Amino acid sequence: MAAPLASKAGSAGTASKPPFPELDFRSGARVEELNKLIQEFTKHDQREYDDQRALEIHTAKDFIFSMLGMVQKLDQKLPVANEYLLLSGGVREGVVDIDLDELNVYARGTDYDMDFTLLVPALKLHDRNQPVTLDMRHSALCHSWLSLRLFDEGTISKWKDCCTIVDHINGATNYFFSPTKVADWFYDSISIVLSEIQKKPQRGMPKVEKVEKNGTIISIILGVGSSRMLYDIVPVVSFKGWPAVAQSWLMENHFWDGKITEEEVISGFYLVPACSYKGKKDNEWRLSFARSEVQLKKCISSSLMQAYQACKAIIIKLLSRPKAISPYHLRSMMLWACDRLPASYLAQEDYAAHFLLGLIDDLQHCLVNKMCPNYFIPQCNMLEHLSEETVMLHARKLSSVRSDPAEHLRTAIEHVKAANRLTLELQRRGSTTSIPSPQSDGGDTNQPDDRLAKKLQQLVTENPGKSISVFINPDDVTRPHFRIDDKFF
Repeated sequence: MAAPLASKAGSAGTASKPPFPELDFRSGARVEELNKLIQEFTKHDQREYDDQRALEIHTAKDFIFSMLGMVQKLDQKLPVANEYLLLSGGVREGVVDIDLDELNVYARGTDYDMDFTLLVPALKLHDRNQPVTLDMRHSALCHSWLSLRLFDEGTISKWKDCCTIVDHINGATNYFFSPTKVADWFYDSISIVLSEIQKKPQRGMPKVEKVEKNGTIISIILGVGSSRMLYDIVPVVSFKGWPAVAQSWLMENHFWDGKITEEEVISGFYLVPACSYKGKKDNEWRLSFARSEVQLKKCISSSLMQAYQACKAIIIKLLSRPKAISPYHLRSMMLWACDRLPASYLAQEDYAAHFLLGLIDDLQHCLVNKMCPNYFIPQCNMLEHLSEETVMLHARKLSSVRSDPAEHLRTAIEHVKAANRLTLELQRRGSTTSIPSPQSDGGDTNQPDDRLAKKLQQLVTENPGKSISVFINPDDVTRPHFRIDDKFF
């Protein structure tokens, strides 16, 4: 990828020449310049939260959790004591493997300032100490149907209307949990609850600016103080343990070996409402290892993460039409690279440019060969369904990036700076200042909020890039329980 430094050695009596700057062989770009551009992108892409912003984030989160508590009370379908997984970044950012072609386009700066994904278990299977065997007879690899026969009669009765029904020859009836019907129910329930909440607005309550059903996810944009926050809420099925189909993956050597325990990596997985290219949308769920990915992220160097974020910003714009490559594909390639390359190499702080170029090369290689294995289930090729015409179109687009990475980085920097300017402009105009800040009253009653804001800011500062799992009881939504990895707050 990059040209080595020229030798300083010269013949006797000849003045030694200074070394050439390190160059990228393909584009001729100076590696030092690429590193500086990646650092500049990171500086503008990562926002620092002051106390006010931290409190606004907390206010929005509490509103979402309170809303979900009310959804549970509507018809008692959701588990009474539920455990959500809160991920920084929306679905469009590739934090979970869900198809993007059904999602409306939202832009940071124009539509929102911060984005999150919240996985909400509709069903939980948490009492298993053995590999979980799923019904994959009707599905493509990495997908499954879910029969409610795994659950008790009470659960079947509650969720019957969100199932497709299959009658067998022997007279038995099987209820298959339907991702599309669950998403419809979830959207209708959230809409009812938000309508009730808005009938009795309270001071300091977030303003609901948008509620939309995007395929099988529900997107909510909240205005709180001077911030707009996008929540992509995904109804899921939650499992403890590990799926049998991914059991062989545990037998291989991985980059995280010795850094985190196997118990942390295989603590649980999900079914998310997404089907395969030829699957039956009403019945098919996709396996998701989002909980494991939160753990693996702790073992990835900051320089590789910076390169990944910069590469993601480039491909989201460049490869948006037709939708074939998502940021989740890039995330999978990064995890494979971590397994393939020495940890000492990936830990180099000044190698972000090498990593960026390598990720572009990897992505182009995957496109040309129409092969991108799922990291946890390698026998599943996530690009198998694409046409030759589509993969070659995207490969040619990536070739233009590889020929001039510096220019594409500058474009990504301008995009993120423009988004930040839009956010600041809207804050100056006070577009959402009609919602009073919870801190605006003054007096001693604000002290708990001040302490909470500082605590939130400390959590964000000390845990950059980490995702937060939240355990909450809908009957007592006043007590937030943060969990970052295995620590509770």
